[in-house]
Amino acid sequence: MNKLNALVQKAKNSAFYLWLLNVILLRTVPFNKPHKLKITKLTDDEITITAINKSYNHNHIKGIHACLLATLCEYASGLSLTMYLPAGEYRIILKTINMTYHYQAKMDVSVKFKLDKQEIEKTILTPLQSQEAIFREYTVEGYDTAGNHICTGLINWQIKAWKDAKMKVS
Repeated sequence: MNKLNALVQKAKNSAFYLWLLNVILLRTVPFNKPHKLKITKLTDDEITITAINKSYNHNHIKGIHACLLATLCEYASGLSLTMYLPAGEYRIILKTINMTYHYQAKMDVSVKFKLDKQEIEKTILTPLQSQEAIFREYTVEGYDTAGNHICTGLINWQIKAWKDAKMKVS
């Protein structure tokens, strides 16, 4: 995880390292590989991820599939949490995802998600000092290249320290 965080830091200021980060994430998150989701912008407190309008991302009416749009929203918020939480100390797991679709996606769609260190400290790290787990809901909006509001995702994450995670073995 420390290697990923180091790569993320380099990718904020380098087109080459952003490309490398995208290549590595496509290989390490195999579910996303066929969809070619791409981080197009990365700063200290913001990430933008884009899904391209190609046939392999289409539904039966030749728009970007609703499930891909949900994945896009989940990916942006989850990756942001992973980047800002101390490496390897916390488990994040999706609790619920609620999507609202506003407009049919017939062009590339991007989601932008903002999260800063102060928010992480205040709403996650401090509460986890006295609670075993917390739930955080984030709103992620998707827009096409023409500026149409395509979707809004409400992504609810459970966050807990790995030391408190109980793994049931069958």
